[in-house]
Order: sequence, then structure tokens, then C-alpha cells
Amino acid sequence: MPATSERIASLDTYDIRFPTSRELDGSDAMNPDPDYSAAYVVLRTTEGGDEGHGFTFTIGRGNDVQVAAIGALRDHVVGRSVAALCADPGSLSRDLVGDSQLRWLGPEKGVMHMAVGAVVNAVWDLAAKRAGKPLWRFLADADPGWLVSQVDFRYLTDTLTPDEALELLRRGRQGAGDRAAALVHRGYPAYTTSPGWLGYSDEKLTRLARQAVDEGFTQIKLKVGADLDDDIRRCRAARAAVGPDIRMAVDANQRWGVEEAVAWTRALAEFDPYWIEEPTSPDDILGHAAIRRGVHPVRVATGEHVQNRIVFKQLLQAGAVDVLQLDSARVAGVNENLAVLLLAAKFGVPVCPHAGGVGLCELVQHLAMFDYVALTGTTENRVIEYVDHLHQHFLDPVVVTGGHYRAPASPGFSAAMKQTSIDTYTYPHGTFWAADAARAAAAAPAATAAGAPGQDTEVPA
Repeated sequence: MPATSERIASLDTYDIRFPTSRELDGSDAMNPDPDYSAAYVVLRTTEGGDEGHGFTFTIGRGNDVQVAAIGALRDHVVGRSVAALCADPGSLSRDLVGDSQLRWLGPEKGVMHMAVGAVVNAVWDLAAKRAGKPLWRFLADADPGWLVSQVDFRYLTDTLTPDEALELLRRGRQGAGDRAAALVHRGYPAYTTSPGWLGYSDEKLTRLARQAVDEGFTQIKLKVGADLDDDIRRCRAARAAVGPDIRMAVDANQRWGVEEAVAWTRALAEFDPYWIEEPTSPDDILGHAAIRRGVHPVRVATGEHVQNRIVFKQLLQAGAVDVLQLDSARVAGVNENLAVLLLAAKFGVPVCPHAGGVGLCELVQHLAMFDYVALTGTTENRVIEYVDHLHQHFLDPVVVTGGHYRAPASPGFSAAMKQTSIDTYTYPHGTFWAADAARAAAAAPAATAAGAPGQDTEVPA
């Protein structure tokens, strides 16, 4: 079969879940028992060569719904020309977002939008692999006009026009080669959330905070918002552990209303928090603006749950954020994140991407590195979140040394998981979950037998 006739042969989905809640890894004020999960997609081709890998991040039972949503997009993808897809991922993005019957479920937000992102990211992974480049370099080397063609400017042109975006990208290309070399040499600054999960003891928090400083991190982050007295105690312990010169951000994970956010953040001000993250609903633009006025000089950061470029536009228009935290998998993939990066560049707001989860570090590093090399040209006040969880399941895992992400060198989007991990953690029939269910079934009769003898067993209504 000639190369020009190569097609997408299949879109395969996997419900991958990890039992992270058992050690309280990932726990916060709104999500006390997360089982970090990935709705995972693989695009296979008729010639059996490179595959496109993508996913979106969830925390457990919602993965059922997310995998089904990705499957609903299958007919838009299977049968498409691989060469055409890789030459213009935006064509697929527009078709997926524009499916009117599925769009009705959003529009452009929620489960369907995240499903679009998983599929679109898989196409970018495939395109970068076929070009023989890591995605950050694939984007940085791309013609600015072509990058502009990948962005959907509908709903944005009152704030950012294609011509303005083109000018930003053309200016960003100046000196890009030197910055790419510097990136490869020293990496991109990182901060770590690993010490700060809400379920951790004070001893574990202190030990991990000191370890982070020893490893070269200049910023850590703590989860807050469940109990003010606990937060004051934990922030005091963390500040004592890291000293006065290390930045310490705090993250409420949408816990508060506006007035409560202002009061709670002021109560933590003595510990010099660098930013307060997700202080309220991610949809409350004016609420974030009010909080920003009320907690200054503490910065306001949000974005990991912002559902599309339009909400990001309004947050920037309203002067509601000091730090923009895009997520690689919450919006509709690379194309929409290009729009978000361009909006942030126009407003001069630093992007400090959300990461952690399952594979979010692997993906988002590419977007931040492109932003540095070929758009804003700076890493000042910019850091990528890092959480030391689950990287061992990826074929090209992130490497963080001296508090910096090392630039990926392998072609693609760093999204491919090891087959052994897929086989082990696919729910419910992967080897881990099957064995877990068998253990639970075996324990049930023992628990029943341990009850008081002679008592009738009540059957719940």
C-alpha cells in the first residue's frame, strides 16, 4: 500500500486506574480519596507504524463516562488519511468540536471537550513522531502562519485576532535557536506539590519539604481549605522546613466562596504564600477578580479546571489572575492550548502549567517549553508543576534534576504508556484490579463468619 494511502485503522480506548487513594496521594480539600486515572486512547494505522497516544486525566469512577465519550468520537477518526491529519490537526479538532449532537452536551466544555482533547493530543503525538521530533521542538520549528491556522479564533477576536497572534509568534521566533539550546542544556524550572497533599502527616510534610529543597526546587505547594487551624499549623511547619527564601504556594481546589477565600488567605498571609490557587469556582471570573483585589500582594492562580479558551479570555480581560495554569488535557488538546498560550502572551500573564495526575507532567512540559522557546522567550516567574507519582508507567517519563524539567528528546508527546502498565491497571480486568477483586471476595465470607453467631443477617432494602 503506498504511503499516501495510509489511514487511521482504529481508535482503541482503555480505562486505566491507579489506587492512589490508599496512601492519600493526591488528596485535597475537595477530593479526599482520588484514584488517579486516565481515559487512554491509541490511534493505530493501516500500515502498523507509528501510533498516536493520548489521554485525559480523571480520578476514578468518572473514567467510565470519559472512556465512553472518547469512543463516541471514533467514527470521526477511523478511516482518515494519516498524512492529512498530521499536516492539519486543526481539521480534526474543528470536526470533533463541531459535531452538533455531541456539542449540545457542552458546548465546548466538560466530558465531551476533554474527550476531544484526548483524541486531538493523540494526533499531535502521531504528527511529532512522524516528524522525528519531540512535540515542543515540532511546535517551535513550525511556521508561525501554520500555527495560527491551528487555532480556532471564534469568540476570541474581540481580544486576540489572527494577525495579532501571527505577530506574537513571529516575534517569538527571534532567538528561538539559542533558547532551544539553553533549554536542552539547563531545562525548565519546576516546582513540587509532592510534600503538600492534605492527607499527609506533619512529619511527612516536613520531611518531603526539606527533601524538595535539597533536590533543588525553589518552590513548593501545599493543599489547604479543609480546616483553618490545620492549615495554619501545616503552613508553619512547611515554612520552618524550607526557610524564608523558598516560594510556598497554597491551593484550595475550589473550596471557598469569595468572601471566605479572602478571609482564609489573609489568615495564611504570615507564611508569605506566593499564590493562592483555585480559591473559588473556576467559572467565577468576577469572583476571582474580587479575590485578587482582596488578597494582594498574594497572587491569584487558576486554570486547571477552566473549561475552554473563552473562560481564559475573560479571566485575562477582567484582570482576575496573576498566574495562568493551563492544563494539557482539560481543554480540547494542543490546538486550544495554543490559543490559551497566545492569550496569556498578549496580556503578559505568566503561564505556570498544572501537572501531576496521570501523565500530565509528561504532556504539559512540551507546551511550556514551546512557550519559552518560540513565543514569550522567558522563564521568569514561570514554573511547571511536578508531582513524583506514576511516571514509571510511561515509555518516555519526565526527568527532573536540580529542580528543572529536562527537555524531552524522543519524538512525540511523551504520552505512550508501557504495555505492561496498561495490562496491569486497566479497570476492571487488568491483573491488579482482578486480583484486588478476588482478595475482596475472599475476605467477604471471613467477615461474615466473624459476626455474632446465631444472628439473622439483615438484607438491605
